[in-house]
Amino acid sequence: MSEQIERLKTLIIGSGPAGYTAAIYAARADLKPVMYTGMEPGGQLTTTTEVDNFPGYPEGIDGPTMMVQLQKQAERFGTDVRIGMVTKVDFSDEVGGIHKITVDDTKLIEAESVIISTGASAKYLNIPSEQRLRGGGVSACAVCDGFFYKDQEVAIVGAGDTAAEEASYLANICKKVTMLVRKDYMRASKAMQHRVKNLDNIVIKYNTEVDEVLGEQVVEGLRMVNNQTGEKEEIAITGLFIAIGHKPNTDIFKGQLNMDDTGYILTEGKSTKTNKPGVFASGDVQDKEYRQAVTAAGTGCMAALDAERYLASVGSTEEVTARWD
Repeated sequence: MSEQIERLKTLIIGSGPAGYTAAIYAARADLKPVMYTGMEPGGQLTTTTEVDNFPGYPEGIDGPTMMVQLQKQAERFGTDVRIGMVTKVDFSDEVGGIHKITVDDTKLIEAESVIISTGASAKYLNIPSEQRLRGGGVSACAVCDGFFYKDQEVAIVGAGDTAAEEASYLANICKKVTMLVRKDYMRASKAMQHRVKNLDNIVIKYNTEVDEVLGEQVVEGLRMVNNQTGEKEEIAITGLFIAIGHKPNTDIFKGQLNMDDTGYILTEGKSTKTNKPGVFASGDVQDKEYRQAVTAAGTGCMAALDAERYLASVGSTEEVTARWD
């Protein structure tokens, strides 16, 4: 562990749309934000080929380019963007308390305020053909990417409410949707099951799993296997959507921040405030309902404003420095 301790006014953990938007607002408010990007600088959008639903891009934009532009905008206002992984946190329980953060197991930081924007990771099947074709027709977000498959035939994997909702969404724009359910029943609510079953262009295959995604550069088909009989079947599709859930990236905060039973950070009312004074959460790490770049960016703005108001309420930098010393 380095003996040198860095003291910051605002630390941002994570670098997706929420983190960068928080950085832009925090920097403009003279909070002198420092951002640590985490293991995936730019977040999930760096694996998205086309972003067609973020305001301000009439022709669309690819995810990595959008993230580079957000980083440059944050840096233009003075954000210090650093490559590094926060590996340990010790959040103060007191208003005006100092939060201690360890980066890469070696560097110790003390911060007056912390904005968490570590996001959530989509769960995948983790078979080689699926991973190879991510961004080439394999997606974990029907709302984000479904438009690109208008009037085409697609498949979706999952059996819960999210899968049913995304299958319904795809059915409105796609010619045919094949839904793969691993068991002989769906876990979705009865209302969602009725919605799916009442749509003529959704075909539900029970006891069915993905054997292989077919195609070299883009998805061209799907080989399915019945997990009861072993029988295999191939269908022609252009898109495969994985809807088996997300895992919020909150492991290092467990035991310190209030979370729901799936690990999403709980925030107070319409704010981004956590149960720890001076610690705020934005983006997919606290949002399991919408999970869109634009909503993540909105909560990033909120977190910066919440942090600015919090810091103004706890006193001047000189007063905080006195508490440090």
